[in-house]
Amino acid sequence: MVRIHADLPDIELIKQLRAGNQKALGILYDRYGGLVYTIALRILSQADEAEDLTQDVFLTFWKQEKFDPSRAMLSTYLSVLTRSRALNKIRGRATQGQALDRLQQWTLSEPCAPTLLEQASLEEQQQSVREAMTLLTENQRRVLEMNYHRGLSHSEIAQQIDMPLGTVKSNARQGLLKLRQILGDTIDTGSMV
Repeated sequence: MVRIHADLPDIELIKQLRAGNQKALGILYDRYGGLVYTIALRILSQADEAEDLTQDVFLTFWKQEKFDPSRAMLSTYLSVLTRSRALNKIRGRATQGQALDRLQQWTLSEPCAPTLLEQASLEEQQQSVREAMTLLTENQRRVLEMNYHRGLSHSEIAQQIDMPLGTVKSNARQGLLKLRQILGDTIDTGSMV
């Protein structure tokens, strides 16, 4: 294995990363993290979202192996990926806002109690989730509970439990993946995201 150092060109670092050397990702993050964060912040206008997106972009780059160095420079690829993900977040905000507005209108206009069958189904789903949560690691369970039950962002969780932001995100992602694996199609864990 080639000795990794900060002076290696991008293409060599990418080869090392694809060969499983995670130190190469750290060097690439040091090299381009500021660029990705700046683009994300400029589009999103929120530091915590820009931090989250920066982590997400590098995680995607690491996991998906879609980058072809013969077609573009790494800085260009990461810039385009960041811009695309940031715009998707902005679209998601608009969609969430519209859904919230519809929910509030529906709640205010037609309050109705769930049927007995709906209530029983909901209780059964909740019990399944509670049981599945016991199969997660302590950190995964803790992060997911703080995120979904208390409504805390990943940045807020990292501060409260004194855990690196990347570790919080990793625990959240791994916990959700494990829940999806355990629960299968019985529960829509996508709504937990």
